[in-house]
This record gives sequence, structure tokens and C-alpha cells, in this order.
Amino acid sequence: MTTTIETDASPRALRPRGKVLPEHARRHNRSLVLQTLYSSGPRSRADVARETGLTRVTVSDLVSALIAEGLVIELGPQEAGRPGKPATLIDVDRGAFQILGLDLSEHHRFRGAVMDLDGTVVARAEVALDGATGADATARVVTLAEQLAGLATAPVLGVGIGSPGVVDPAGVVRSAPNLRWHDEPLQHRVAAALGAPVHVANDANVAVLAEHGTSDGRDLLLVRIGHGVGAGLIVGGHAVVGSAYAAGEIGHVVVGTDRGPRCACGKDGCLEAWVAVPRLTAQLAEIDSAGGEASARDDLLREAGRRLGIVLAPVVGALNLAEVVLSGPADLLDGAFHDAAVDTLRDRTMAEQHRGLRLRMTEHGQDIVLRGAAVMVLSGQLGVS
Repeated sequence: MTTTIETDASPRALRPRGKVLPEHARRHNRSLVLQTLYSSGPRSRADVARETGLTRVTVSDLVSALIAEGLVIELGPQEAGRPGKPATLIDVDRGAFQILGLDLSEHHRFRGAVMDLDGTVVARAEVALDGATGADATARVVTLAEQLAGLATAPVLGVGIGSPGVVDPAGVVRSAPNLRWHDEPLQHRVAAALGAPVHVANDANVAVLAEHGTSDGRDLLLVRIGHGVGAGLIVGGHAVVGSAYAAGEIGHVVVGTDRGPRCACGKDGCLEAWVAVPRLTAQLAEIDSAGGEASARDDLLREAGRRLGIVLAPVVGALNLAEVVLSGPADLLDGAFHDAAVDTLRDRTMAEQHRGLRLRMTEHGQDIVLRGAAVMVLSGQLGVS
């Protein structure tokens, strides 16, 4: 099931905050009304006018159009608080559409979910990766998307996909070494199969959108550790993607001068080769099978955490970040790994830069990319988050 919701693909902040120039006004103000209702809940038209700074006539016109699109509903009269006819409450119709989210960041499976407009999971599906790469991996993404579409119980607003690697604004995965994707038109392939709007971005850039919703607008760096390693960065309310769409690709930064293990990209000593989940789990399994002590496990995780801290220190220093979030398996990243990363950051930055720095695990757990995918669709299709 698909819809013809008006979209806004132009670069902008993640959510609207004020009025703009006349030539962009209607689309922007439409998003402003939706954002107000989406964030604050039921309001009267007069309430929306006051909170947005728009005129009542403009709000009434926009709300009428949004009701016709099925995005906004009237809930009935407001409880009487003053003399006269009570105002009618309106809200986003949170059950009118659903979102499909896909997480391609894990090394042994692709995961997906059907979500409502609030990001609540309605249904789940997954497909085993079984070592598939190239066209075979793409086929599994399409299969998963089709399975999710079959589980949807309302029209699909859009599809959000978090993929490893460098992804351009057209949804082409320019490079994802672990999946052997090079210039893979993932957005086009999934859109052609489903006939629905599709948004594709790097999985870390998608994950940071989920964190941004609970960060009170603070600048934020999220490090996603899974099949590979990547980072998502939001500064001043804008997602940072870089001139070649590779901002946050810290996984293929070589750490130190001691070369280190071989990476899937062909270089030696990349951060990903030190800290990606498949490597850490394989090395921990070797320690366990050899009867190694707990201290050996901690030493391995500490070294991985130290390597992450070395890479993050210049970023924290340059941007004076107050918060860095880790996303990945808690059993690997909490404890020795976390402590070593924090110690390294403190050793390699000025006290003024790290005094208030907090390095923490995400509270979104393994669903962080799926929830970020929902935010990406909401922002791309409706201009809200």
C-alpha cells in the first residue's frame, strides 16, 4: 500500500523552527504545523497558530489540506475552559500510515520492522545474510522489504534503510567493503520493488537520528560498532555528511603506526579491523577455547577501546563535544572497552575539552537503526522528527 504524500527533499535542518521566505513558505509552514502537532499532541487550530507564529487563516488552510491527505484528524471539542463554543482539537493521525525500517549493519542477518508514526514496532522480520555479498546481498534486502510490506496494516508512508558504507543522497551505496557493494543503487532497487518512497543512508547516520530525538538538541556523535564501524554526527541541528558523503567513516582510519590486522578494505590497522564485532567475538572465542583467563579477555577489549579513543580524540577536541554515544553489543562495549576508550580520550585531549564529556551506551538497544530509519522517513516525507 502506498501514498502520495507531498515531500520535501531539499537540504534543511532536521525539524523546522520558524517562518521562511515566501517562495518556500507553504511547504515549510506545512511541516511546521505537522511538527507542532507531532511533538506536542492534540491542539486547537488557534493553539497551533499561537505556537507557530502563523496566522489563523494560514493554519486553517494548511490543516484542511492535511486532513484531506489523511495526515491530520479532528478529535472533537476541547474541554470547555472559557465561555463560548469549545474549539475542536486536531492531531496527527498516528495510525493512518506505517513506516518500514531496515537495518543492514549486522554481520549475520538483515533486520527490519513495521512501525507506526510514533516509532512503535508493529511487526518484525529478518533474513539471514549467510555470507551473501554483491547482488545476492541486494536481493536479500529486497526480499526483506517485500516481507515487511506484506506485514503492514496501513498505507506505507516510506521505507528507511540504514546501510553500511558510503551512501550518497540518491541512495546509491558508493562503497560498502563488507558487502562488496560498489555504486549499488539500493534506493532505486527497493523503490522499484515496492512502489513506495525509499530513503537510504549510512547506518550510523541513521542511528544518530534516533539519539537526536532525546538529546535536547545538543551536538552529538554516535559511534556504531557492528559488522563495521561508523559514526554519525549532528552539529547545530544538522546531520553532517561531508563533501563526498563519507563523514563518519572512521572505520577505515588507520590507527597508529604499528600497521595492525588486515581490514576488508585492503589496508592494515584500520579501526574496523581492531573493533568490529566479528573480529572481537572471534578473538574472544579463541581465548575461551584455549582456556584463557578473564584478564586476557579484558586485555583484548581494553586494546580495542584504546584504539577507538585514539580515533575519537581529535574529533572531540575539534568540536568540543559533550557527549559521545556507543551503539553495539553491550557485552563487548561496556566495561573494559568503555573504560579504556574514556581513559584514552582524557589522555589525548585538553582538560577543558573532556571535563564534561560523557561516553555512554545508547538506550535504544539493538533497534536504534530501525528507530532512526523511522525518523529519516518522517523527516524526508513530512518534514518532522
